[in-house]
Amino acid sequence: MEMSRKPKIKATPPMPIILLLLLCIFETGISSTADQFKVDGKVLELDESNFDLAISSLTYILVDFYAPWCRHCKLLSPQLDEAAPVLAGLKEPIVIAKVNADKFTRLASKHDVDAYPTLKLFVHGVSMEYYGPRKADSLVQYLKKFVSTDVSILISDSAISDFVEEAGTFFPIFIGFGLNETVLSNLAVKYKKRAWFSVAKDFSDEAKVLYDMEKVPALVAIHPNYKQQSIFYGPFEGEFLEDFIKQNFLPPVVPLNHETLKLLKDEKRKIVLTITADENEDQTQNLIKLLKAAASTNRDLVFGYFGLKQWEDFADKFEANEKTKLPKIIVWDGDEDYFSVIGIESLDNEDQGSQISQFLEGYRQGRTEKKTVKAPLFMGFFNSVVGIVAFFIIFFVVAMMILMVVLLIIISKDNEPVRVGSREEVDRADNSEAKSSQHGPGKKED
Repeated sequence: MEMSRKPKIKATPPMPIILLLLLCIFETGISSTADQFKVDGKVLELDESNFDLAISSLTYILVDFYAPWCRHCKLLSPQLDEAAPVLAGLKEPIVIAKVNADKFTRLASKHDVDAYPTLKLFVHGVSMEYYGPRKADSLVQYLKKFVSTDVSILISDSAISDFVEEAGTFFPIFIGFGLNETVLSNLAVKYKKRAWFSVAKDFSDEAKVLYDMEKVPALVAIHPNYKQQSIFYGPFEGEFLEDFIKQNFLPPVVPLNHETLKLLKDEKRKIVLTITADENEDQTQNLIKLLKAAASTNRDLVFGYFGLKQWEDFADKFEANEKTKLPKIIVWDGDEDYFSVIGIESLDNEDQGSQISQFLEGYRQGRTEKKTVKAPLFMGFFNSVVGIVAFFIIFFVVAMMILMVVLLIIISKDNEPVRVGSREEVDRADNSEAKSSQHGPGKKED
């Protein structure tokens, strides 16, 4: 009688062993990545083979797209070398890397690099343009913002002053006096790339005087670079709080220049623009105080100013020159159109505060005349180096296409085959030639 054999069962490794093996593989992968991109304070060299791996494995990485022949790139390089070890030593390290965009053109094109040097900051693999300073110490201070605490807790007057000093002058600073950090936490995360946020838990009456507060709780917005501030007394909820924060990414009154115009490119509010003779004159400084007062009660508008002496070309766009009565005040949409209020195109020296109020009232009531800037800002594209290069490339391509079409037409005519006619056509041609020979040059038929 045959014995029935039991089927052989393959032994399955225990689950803990499988998990252990997977963990080892995972750790080996991390180790190899870490070995490839050591955070040792040196500037990394990236190319098409390792760029994607670098920005995906490093949380914060500032990439310099450069060209070896570019003079500005050569000036920037030692600044990045100096900043790299300081940034690598932060609690949350920031790595600096560079890419030869002149050599790795596809990589540069993929990241919209059209000028050198171009700096881009990658946070968790997502890129953003870097518009900050390029000197080593200032660059470090600027980038610290991106790895800072969402909301700093300040427990004394000295802590407040230290926080303001360490924050620097590049970003607006929001300090909530007598506020709980939970009031600001969500907005602090949302707008972390644009401002510093903090709450002061304990402070003296001297601090209230220093920041010109009438009462608490209050949210103070400070713009160190412009020596301006705004105060919000509530309500500290919903859209009211967020609107105040968004409106105060800019100072109450913006001094316009090439740099601050960049800050206005995404601004949807219209700009009350005042053109003075000289922005450094005492009269202009007094006018700025009046504009600040108007800005505090008209937060749906941006207030800005500049001097004819400082920016004559820009003033000319709004038909302001040495013959114009200044200060001139208009409302600009930030693009091609602006509005003058009928009867108040300029401000007299007497009682300018009342005149500003009348101007704003006239604008809101629609007593305006719409005008177009003399040279639309769209033309700024062609005035930039990149724009000019692009324009000539397009011009060259179009010219070459036209030339090719003309050459093809000429070649096709030269290569046109000889047409063989019928006997009747040949006879007609012979008769025609015979007749024409009877009336050759110099002969005239009677």
